Amino acid sequence: MSKRNPLYDFKWCPGCGDFGVKVAIEQALAQRTAERGDSIEKTVIVAGIGCSGNLVHLQEGPQPFGIHGIHGRTLPVAYGIKSGRPDLNVLVVSGDGDFLSIGAEHIGPQARRNLDVTVVVMDNGIYGLTKGQASPTTNVDVVTSTTRYGKLDEKMNPYLFFLGAGVGYLNSQMSSRVKDLAAAIKAAMDYPGFSIVHVQSPCTTYNDTYALLKGDEKQGIEPLAFPIPDSHDAGDLIAAVNLVRTNRIPIGQIYRREGESVPGHERLARAKVNAGVGQASVEELLTGMLITA
Repeated sequence: MSKRNPLYDFKWCPGCGDFGVKVAIEQALAQRTAERGDSIEKTVIVAGIGCSGNLVHLQEGPQPFGIHGIHGRTLPVAYGIKSGRPDLNVLVVSGDGDFLSIGAEHIGPQARRNLDVTVVVMDNGIYGLTKGQASPTTNVDVVTSTTRYGKLDEKMNPYLFFLGAGVGYLNSQMSSRVKDLAAAIKAAMDYPGFSIVHVQSPCTTYNDTYALLKGDEKQGIEPLAFPIPDSHDAGDLIAAVNLVRTNRIPIGQIYRREGESVPGHERLARAKVNAGVGQASVEELLTGMLITA
């Protein structure tokens, strides 16, 4: 939390995994802007509703532009920004409830459009902001305020879902491994298409999974998370699917599609050129919506 700029103090619980994600995003953006010679204002962060929404405000000093939108609708907002301003770096921050429940319907269309948008999903397996309801990634039998007899439906496998939807770049990380997470986010932003970094970001208040993820030899708990072997071919979709067909959590680059599709914003630009369509001004767009008597 900031000691110099209290306006951007983050209202997260002590130990929240999102603190690590915040630092990793800051590091990834700093490296990206330095390499490209861009200003931080060339990045737009889009957030939905949830604890992850605090990440609209990041660094002390110069800030990325940010839009704190409505629940589950981060991707449609990101579509519009990238389509209208393809020169901007668009970064979506979301949680498992926001992105994989009400927002899940937008993942497939975005994957097919393949706009150059990066999503960082903070998965804590719970609705944290609304005080502990079961989410799509809550484990079976876990008791929450909405599952008094334990969660009955199976836990969602987000990795299989993303790959099945056609996501071109998929990486899995843990919020406690800030250096690796920053590198993964940077690589995702550099990927020319739709990319997702799925982060295990435990909620210390309502669903503390730190011990499960890391394991505890004294208590006989095997680590739920495991490093992806160096032998894994991230360019092979079948290999990626086989890797994630498990109840455990792979850590590392799962999939990276190369040379098969053109990013959607580039296809849109070409279509406009071919159709002789230019960029309309805001005034022209508003005038076109006026209703005259």
